[in-house]
Amino acid sequence: MLTAIFAIGLYLAVLVLVVGTAFRLVHYVRIPVPLVIPTTPAPITRTGVVARLFREVVFFESLFKGSKWTWLFGWIFHFAMLIALLEHLRYISEPVWWWIVAIQWIGLYAGIAMCLGLVGLAVRRIVVDRIRYISAPSDHLMLLLLVGIAASGVGMKVLWHTDIVALKAFVIGLIRFDWQPLPADPVLLIHLSLVIVLMLIFPFSKLLHAPGVFFSPTRNMVDTPRERRHVSGWGERTSRRKVMSQEPKSRG
Repeated sequence: MLTAIFAIGLYLAVLVLVVGTAFRLVHYVRIPVPLVIPTTPAPITRTGVVARLFREVVFFESLFKGSKWTWLFGWIFHFAMLIALLEHLRYISEPVWWWIVAIQWIGLYAGIAMCLGLVGLAVRRIVVDRIRYISAPSDHLMLLLLVGIAASGVGMKVLWHTDIVALKAFVIGLIRFDWQPLPADPVLLIHLSLVIVLMLIFPFSKLLHAPGVFFSPTRNMVDTPRERRHVSGWGERTSRRKVMSQEPKSRG
């Protein structure tokens, strides 16, 4: 029964995550952008835009310019989370890829770094007046959810060890639709439950900024309003309808 509950929960969570995120991204693509509105100083070539997005995604360039402490905690959390996600690929690969084996030793430190980064971001939302003023309850709950995931993951590595062989068999069984028993360790069940909740709310939360940054017109537009007239698809359709409405009706 326990295996069935978590298997169905994970299937549902993955479905909501993939379909919900795809739906939101399609919505982003269809949003009209009638004006050239990149944050200046902005690049004037496509190559420059790609380089700017790379610096934004990898180094959090704008956040570094805005707040050094926020940048520090945010970058530590995101980088550590990336390492932790890559390390978790060992549960879906058989045999385990060599580069995943090579980073296993850093998994514990990545989990601890995630917790530190998240705690720093949480304290910032409480201590800094202007950030506390614009923080909604969902912002605090999201940080608590992420802290719970990271802390339970670290706990399984340090205090409450679980049977990772059985866990891997369960995960691969989900992929192959051949369910295998899930270890009934309490901390593992808490960890998986929090992960399921995270996947269910991801498409409907501020966490969608991860793929959304690539659709931000302040980041992905070339700053050439004087060299080239920008007309969005929305603007072209509106102009076409206006011209057609002004044409004299044919007589016959």
